[in-house]
Amino acid sequence: MSVEPGIRPDAVEATVLLDIASASIAYGKVRAVEGASLRVGAGEIVTVIGANGAGKSTLLNAAMGALPLAAGAMTFLGRDVSRLAVEERVALGLSLVPERRELFSTMSVEDNLVLGGFRVARAVARDTLAEVYDRFPRLKERRRQLAGTMSGGERQMLAMGRALMGRPKLLMLDEPSLGLAPRIVADIFRIIADLRASGVSILLVEQNARAALAAADVAHVMELGAVTLSGPAAVLARDERVIESYLGLH
Repeated sequence: MSVEPGIRPDAVEATVLLDIASASIAYGKVRAVEGASLRVGAGEIVTVIGANGAGKSTLLNAAMGALPLAAGAMTFLGRDVSRLAVEERVALGLSLVPERRELFSTMSVEDNLVLGGFRVARAVARDTLAEVYDRFPRLKERRRQLAGTMSGGERQMLAMGRALMGRPKLLMLDEPSLGLAPRIVADIFRIIADLRASGVSILLVEQNARAALAAADVAHVMELGAVTLSGPAAVLARDERVIESYLGLH
């Protein structure tokens, strides 16, 4: 099943959080993304899959405000955010966990988390820190440990926990399973499902297409900077082109 790129296939739409319409993003004179569209509704997990260099991370960075739009439109909860700074988007409820995690390696786990909540009221940050520790018990156990001495899976959990300290409405995850052992990948995707159940919507960029499609409600395939296929994740998981290109023939 294929639909027009970026158009939700179901008849009844959820409240739209993020709406990216015909977005083009350039590095200098080189267009890395051309005419890409997608929507994330409240309570949804939406995934973008594709090969290295397809433009997936570029799209997330533009949604977060780290890269400008060369063309197109972007709204969050109906508000035009295309010219807002990163800090303003965070204040509205957008948060990104980048591929490189970008932790403060010489600071403790708890100090990294506290920094993630500096924009919210102190009492709210305190309560949120307790929630993060409940969700990631390993972080609580190692709250005094330096972030740079943690394993890859622990650093990914810390990066997600730090993002959650800002109490986002939409959490964007860039390659959360990258470099992790299969057991840890399963843990990360269980946490993603738990976050959606708690009311956090997710926009997930992921090379592990099988895990991403199993977790998501809606999926988009990006190739050479364009969204080439969109639809319910369960349907795309059975699409012959997706199976051949991203899932393997077995």
